[in-house]
Amino acid sequence: MNNSKTFFATAALAGMFIVSSSQTAQALPSFAMQTGQPCQACHVGAFGPQLKPFGRDFKLYGYVNSDEKPHQLPIAAMFYTSLTHTKQDQAAGQNPMALFGDAGNRENNNLELDQASIYYAGRITPTVGGFMQITYDGVGNQFNLDNTDIRHSFEGSAFGKDYVAGFTFNNSPTMADLWNSTPIWGFPYNGSSVAPGPVASTLIDAGQQSKVVGVGGYMMYNDWVYLEGDVYKGLGAKVMQLVERPNMGDTYPGAIPYAKIAIQHDIKHNYFELGAYGLSSGVYPGGDLSHGRNKYTDLALDANYQYTGDLEHNMISAHSTLIHEHQNLDASFAAGNSSNPSDNLNTFRADVSYSRNDTWIPTVQVFQTWGSQDALHWGTSTGSASPNSRGYVAELAYVPLGKPDSFINWGNARLALQYTGYTEFDGTHTGAANNNTIYLNLWIAFTPFR
Repeated sequence: MNNSKTFFATAALAGMFIVSSSQTAQALPSFAMQTGQPCQACHVGAFGPQLKPFGRDFKLYGYVNSDEKPHQLPIAAMFYTSLTHTKQDQAAGQNPMALFGDAGNRENNNLELDQASIYYAGRITPTVGGFMQITYDGVGNQFNLDNTDIRHSFEGSAFGKDYVAGFTFNNSPTMADLWNSTPIWGFPYNGSSVAPGPVASTLIDAGQQSKVVGVGGYMMYNDWVYLEGDVYKGLGAKVMQLVERPNMGDTYPGAIPYAKIAIQHDIKHNYFELGAYGLSSGVYPGGDLSHGRNKYTDLALDANYQYTGDLEHNMISAHSTLIHEHQNLDASFAAGNSSNPSDNLNTFRADVSYSRNDTWIPTVQVFQTWGSQDALHWGTSTGSASPNSRGYVAELAYVPLGKPDSFINWGNARLALQYTGYTEFDGTHTGAANNNTIYLNLWIAFTPFR
């Protein structure tokens, strides 16, 4: 099958999936069934993970809000499949699970089953709720314990003001966050697993996702101030083999503290949030204990804006984050894998989206990563000593279901066309655009119990 035939066959396949979603398909629809509300009530664009005020409150109160009607087990399923086209052909044969190609992914126009997941998502007891995700990674050909967040919340008052507080058990820093500016829930909500990407990223940028487990507490005071503190522990090698993969890469010794503080306010249908978050973690690079440990400290700012005056139809949302990471590289330097005893890395992202009738959602984002010159540590694809990359993402998403007038309420689908462009890639401007990527993605969620 040639490249053009592959592309058009995939587009037709995506179209058929959207049509057939009335029989199969939604943004954790088990939550929708529990609350009696359509996806539109919680999610911008009627499909997660971007939250509206009702969605943030649902999470804050521990996923237990319900219409109090009898329901089946809160089980949901999700999968997404995609077509990836890069401006320059890539090395073939790296992905044995590619849907097209005899011995792995093709040089271009790769059709993939990216992920398939099963969730328990909803009430566990009347006061405890959460979600637990088990995922099959179609590109890596493996199962893993994915995003998990279990909560108990309670209400009270202090100094004459009301508060909501609770406890969380989760498996990644920023998992418990209510906003879409922090890494786990930030845009782009999915992307190609076979396209090239910049080599350098901060640890808090999902580097520890599913590789740690932690407990913590949070409080929203007077609907103004949010406080959260968590302590994580890296999973051991035997546990990692059960929940992730045998080749686990870096490991994380000792306690890993994480904190978030934010203020929020709604002024005449204009919602604002400004926050700060961060963590500190030891790192055994590559899981090697023989040279001691590195230590990474991440400090970040984030901001969110939403126009909330027309929640039923149209909504403007904007998110941004700035992350600064200081890397003490004692272990890497001793092993000859770093030119410097310490490095710094910074990341900035900002995006804005417009949800039209919770059906059409265009989004644009700019991003930039920059840091210390260190050829040994970064190991860039270009041979540069610089980790610097910058570019933009433009996406148009279409969500046909998840509204009050949708003819089903137990499933949803999201079809998105995404373009990622680079003006700098792994420390060089020359040839950066060769990594530009077109990504056509179909994302379906549904619940088998109704």
